[in-house]
Amino acid sequence: MNSQREIGKKNKSRLATQIRISYLILLLPNIVFMVYAFYNLWVTNERYNEMLNSVVVASEFSLDFKNDFDYETYLLIVGNVSPEESALPGLLSDARKVVDGLKDYTDTEANKKRLASAEKYLNNLEGYIDNIKENLSYDDRYENNMQIWENDVQIVTALLQETINEYIYYENRQIQSAQIRSRELYLDTIKISVGILAFIVVGIVVVSLIGPLWITRPIEEQVTAEQKQLRKAEFELLQAQINPHFLYNTLDAIVWSAEAGNQKQVVKMVGSLSEFFRTSLNKGKEMVTIREELQHVRSYLEIQQIRYQDILSYEINVPQELHNYLIPKITIQPLVENALYHGIKNRRGGGKISVTGELGEDDYIIKVTDDGIGMDEERLSQVRRGLTDQDPDSGKIYGLYNVNERIRLEFGEEYGISIDSAYEKGTTLTIRLPQKKISTEIVKN
Repeated sequence: MNSQREIGKKNKSRLATQIRISYLILLLPNIVFMVYAFYNLWVTNERYNEMLNSVVVASEFSLDFKNDFDYETYLLIVGNVSPEESALPGLLSDARKVVDGLKDYTDTEANKKRLASAEKYLNNLEGYIDNIKENLSYDDRYENNMQIWENDVQIVTALLQETINEYIYYENRQIQSAQIRSRELYLDTIKISVGILAFIVVGIVVVSLIGPLWITRPIEEQVTAEQKQLRKAEFELLQAQINPHFLYNTLDAIVWSAEAGNQKQVVKMVGSLSEFFRTSLNKGKEMVTIREELQHVRSYLEIQQIRYQDILSYEINVPQELHNYLIPKITIQPLVENALYHGIKNRRGGGKISVTGELGEDDYIIKVTDDGIGMDEERLSQVRRGLTDQDPDSGKIYGLYNVNERIRLEFGEEYGISIDSAYEKGTTLTIRLPQKKISTEIVKN
């Protein structure tokens, strides 16, 4: 009896071992595939990080270099700093390091050529600075230096900035392409996993039912979170790129007003500029109230009205009942800027920009209207297509496209920007948003 029991125990142990081995054999293909899938997701994620790093580095360079280099060159020419004290060599050295660093992130031939062009521009700038320093030893070459600064240095720094901005744009396009590849990889992973699990279900019903939930859910959540994070980072980056020309021109206007002794105007412009940047940063909040957004727009228009006082007037007339509704930060100002530079400035005699709003049943709208040059039907159709196309390049409406895309991603396809225009009559941009007020969830975000 004891021997039979021992034999029975051995048989049960052997059977249990065989079952475990069978389980492992059945699970092995799935395990191997999951290792492969996670490896590919890891590689994709590393590539995402590299592309994001390149965009961030390039953006910081694009925002700062032109203003700093133009200003330091001017200081050198007017004698405020000596050649030995000048920060220009350091700026050039830092710029070269940035360009060299971007080469490590770039794997497309087009962007490699852009970086090569950036190196040539830096070489040209170095030559111009050498010429300026040589002219400083002569008393009668001040005008020559000013011509170099205006006709060479500022143009080349602008070309350099434009080249880096193109680099940023096409790197962002690469990020979008990587997202598509990641989504395809995710779908292929699901398909193959389903096929393998269909085979496993024959032998292990429990594992076939529970296993996919344990395995696919973390992958789905990870990929979804990464895609959302990448899109958010892309739009926040483009949102954060405050137009350096606006800042440079505003500071230039402040300098001229100060030299003219117009103290009140200087105080007003500095206050408006301070308020403009304060509301731009706004403690990192993604969503702001209409009241805060209108203050940002008002600061911008106050500055621009001083600069373009002969051609620009404006009116902000949004009902008080809308002031506590939420709107993505920096949504209205790009539309106002578009109205100024593409509408008012292109029409003789100037014009007026109006910002209005009205409340609907389930949503509300904000309108930015100008009586500028407007658009013909062909151009209007092109711009309307560009608002929703993945490539707005043909319409050259990156600002409007990004604002519209940000709204659609946040709230849904039924919300966003629409446009109406008539040639020589003006343009109206309409923002449609859901009625959302300040809530605990929004504050937490």
